[in-house]
Amino acid sequence: MFRLWAKVFTNNKLIKDIVICNDDKDMRRTQKIFAAMDEICHTFDLSKPIWLDSTVADFKRHDKTRFTQDNFMEPIDFDYLEIHVIEED
Repeated sequence: MFRLWAKVFTNNKLIKDIVICNDDKDMRRTQKIFAAMDEICHTFDLSKPIWLDSTVADFKRHDKTRFTQDNFMEPIDFDYLEIHVIEED
């Protein structure tokens, strides 16, 4: 099973979080990540963030990254959205 944990922070405090699970064996890892991001953005009513080079590099290195205002086209009412892969097949 693939699980991705998304957390929204304001002033270094966790405001809301969600864990997205995906057990589709036919999907590649990247597809699971983007499907989870779609669900996270829908649940938190956010526009989809832009994956900057630094965001991709952090995610590849640590299976974890943060999306700040720089990653969003619209203004956000929090400091950052953090995603973290907590389980993989």
